[in-house]
Amino acid sequence: MSAAPAPATALTAPAPKPEAAPDYMPARMVNEFVYCPRLFYYEWVEGIFRASAETEEGKAQHRRADQGSGALPAAETLGEDKIHGRSVTLASDRHRVIAKLDVIEAEDGWVVPVDYKHGRPRETDAGLELWPADLAQLAVQAMVLRDNGYQCREGVAYYWKTRQRARVEFTDELMAQTLAQIEAAWTTAAGPIPAPLEDSPKCPGCSLAPICLPDETNVLLRRAAQDDAGQYLLFESLPAKIPPAAAARPLMTPRDDFKPAYLNTAGLRVGLSGGVLTVKDKEGKKVQDIRLVELNQLNLMGNIQITTQAVQALCEAEVPVCYFSGGGWFYGMTLGMNTKNVFLRQAQYRLAEEGWFCLRLSRRLVAGKIRNQRTMLLRNHVEPPEATLEELRRMAPRAEDAASLESLLGIEGNAARLYFSAFAGMLKQTEAAEETPQFNFDFEGRNRRPPRDPVNALLSLAYSMLAKDWTIACYAVGFDPMLGFYHQPRFGRPALALDMMEPFRALIADSAVLSAINTRMVTPEAFVRAGNSVALTAEGRKAFYRAYELRMDSLVTHPLFEYRVSYRRLLEIQARLLARYLQGEIGEYPVFVTR
Repeated sequence: MSAAPAPATALTAPAPKPEAAPDYMPARMVNEFVYCPRLFYYEWVEGIFRASAETEEGKAQHRRADQGSGALPAAETLGEDKIHGRSVTLASDRHRVIAKLDVIEAEDGWVVPVDYKHGRPRETDAGLELWPADLAQLAVQAMVLRDNGYQCREGVAYYWKTRQRARVEFTDELMAQTLAQIEAAWTTAAGPIPAPLEDSPKCPGCSLAPICLPDETNVLLRRAAQDDAGQYLLFESLPAKIPPAAAARPLMTPRDDFKPAYLNTAGLRVGLSGGVLTVKDKEGKKVQDIRLVELNQLNLMGNIQITTQAVQALCEAEVPVCYFSGGGWFYGMTLGMNTKNVFLRQAQYRLAEEGWFCLRLSRRLVAGKIRNQRTMLLRNHVEPPEATLEELRRMAPRAEDAASLESLLGIEGNAARLYFSAFAGMLKQTEAAEETPQFNFDFEGRNRRPPRDPVNALLSLAYSMLAKDWTIACYAVGFDPMLGFYHQPRFGRPALALDMMEPFRALIADSAVLSAINTRMVTPEAFVRAGNSVALTAEGRKAFYRAYELRMDSLVTHPLFEYRVSYRRLLEIQARLLARYLQGEIGEYPVFVTR
């Protein structure tokens, strides 16, 4: 690592990116640029797209046009006959644009492009008009037609919702304006990502809002600009008087509509039939059907087989397949090619070599972890020990001022010792069904590899599952989960996932363990001993998976953005905020610290 000292101001901007865009810009991307430059950047430069109800409806509405032959007579052969072409692709070498035209109507030597639109036209006093983004897309279509020798003076947008046609004349002024928009789009593609729109009505209907996080980014920028020291100020172009940080609009659903599946019985076999995963036992008897459209991850615990067809279908649906040992050790995962953001990984690799950055981020993660551990004791301990609470309160600022990663490790270790010394006070002791139970939930301290009592067995399993979920979140955003900043690289270890889970260990993993024990979802009868180690039975693991998923699905209020989301949603939000930080868009990573 570099020994360079930490800079006093905001994170330096990422290194310039090489030219990455294709040679020709599609007309649809010009539409996206005019609608929102940030949306354009995500789709065109980073290759990110997320389907929504509107995009799926748009696909269905374009189906007829897409079935066209794509043929169109050469310009010099057009006569007075009427011609109707569908799904015609043309390009302009002069302007470096390409367009797929839904419909082309030709008569008397003149051609009229007809573009299908999902929504409704713009209504003005002058009548029906095209929206600015639709206008730019049709103008690009006129450019490619003219550059291929066709005569084109007007176009039509057909709006499906109202079944109305809106016409536009391709004036010299409109064409010059569109050329300027194309040039601006190329310039934007070669630079940093544009700032998000401010309180725009476009954002709630955008399918990329959960990825873009426009309001969250703006809230963080306003908070940074108001910092008295000014050390987190990013953009010199921000106005002198910035409005106070307002709450972010909840632009995503609080919970994920999809659910994870856990297969826990040795000998099961997963196959595919249509769009359904079929789970069969050793004898070939069907045990369960799982619909792909309802799934966000498949977890295979132990000796479970899965067919190639099922893996391919899951990859295509971007559903990760996670592999565990029978005891819950997370081996790895299979995922489709949905992590295309190479620029984010470039920033990650570059900053992971900078010692000052690793320390800067690690201090915030550990301080957040300590504060959340203290909150857990305050919330759940029968009689929170004052001395422990006071020491944890003092240790969080010490973590923020640690001089090295080594000293930070010592602070974190001491905080963990204090926290786990009081952990037993959060457990409600219950009697087992047997008169002389083999196990109880007495907790004397943290031990692992292997765990030697039931509580530690549950904690180890919970941390393994949380590492799995953070690995998935890192992949979904575009990170390499194997390269971290606090946890240094080690063969086979998802270091970044372990970094990110530090503030969430107490809030998710420990909380799930406490809930499983205190509500008797897991009882002492759910454990077995092997030598000096203790492990869960198959039924015990099944019960704990339920407790863990209930915790992941519970809603929590974000202290910065003031909306409620599930913990599973929260992991994705925090991963995307880390991406904003690494790419220089926000000045500090906002660690989640519960109230």
